[in-house]
Amino acid sequence: MPTGVACADARPPTPDPRSCDLSSTATAALTLAAEEGEGFHAPTLADFFPGPIFGDGTLVEFNRIMLVRVIAAVLLVAVMAFAASRARLVPGRGQNVVEVLLDFVRVNVAEEILGRKEAARFVPLLTAIFFAILAFNITGVIPGLNIAGTSVIGLPIVFAVIMYVVYLRAGIQRQGLGGFLRTNLFPAGVPAPMYVLLTPIEFLTVFVLRPATLAIRLVANMIAGHLMLVLCFAATNYFILEAAPALKAFGAVTFVAGLAITLFEVFIAALQAYIFVVLSAVYINLSIETEH
Repeated sequence: MPTGVACADARPPTPDPRSCDLSSTATAALTLAAEEGEGFHAPTLADFFPGPIFGDGTLVEFNRIMLVRVIAAVLLVAVMAFAASRARLVPGRGQNVVEVLLDFVRVNVAEEILGRKEAARFVPLLTAIFFAILAFNITGVIPGLNIAGTSVIGLPIVFAVIMYVVYLRAGIQRQGLGGFLRTNLFPAGVPAPMYVLLTPIEFLTVFVLRPATLAIRLVANMIAGHLMLVLCFAATNYFILEAAPALKAFGAVTFVAGLAITLFEVFIAALQAYIFVVLSAVYINLSIETEH
């Protein structure tokens, strides 16, 4: 049998040294280590597609990310219900935190962008979206959950579609369908020949890019954060428990980096919730304005 065929047929753990070169032997050893759970395991996109807990291949398939979302939703409702039931004229520490966040969305997002008169209609929705995204984002740094509920595109799409429907409905209610299309697709003050180029761009912006960017921005940040965290802590585990003694000191470096990224991810979780509602409010404002 030719040497090349023998190398292709070699399998770990005992590659044939007579027919395989040193490179093939090293590859076989690494493959065996991976199969036995040894060595460093870099994060992959497979982390975001865990196997089903039940209902495999059915419409009611339920996996770990769905479980994380259910836990986050239940905890969010429980916290809000508890805060509402304990509301006092002189607020305690927990009530203060909730009220600060509620006022932040109402004043610094809705009223700042839409104006006090228009904001009243949209504050409940913007507030609910903000707290929901924050809760689903923060699960990425909670031990035992360790993945953001928004790190798979389905949930961000749901939030984006909700805001997209609200955005279109608000504009059509205010201006009528014809007025909404005319305002957004044929901006005033533009020479008529320019509409040949401008109108298709505006159509893509209004009906495709705005909702798409809401979802993509959110999911991309959550995916990146998860990959960085897993990379740091997987490296820490490898250096401390499995690497050669000369490399164990690197475990402290990757552990500190993991803690720093964890704190950064808490900030990103809040920032992405804020950006989502800010852009949603901006899009609603553009929709109801008669002139841009």
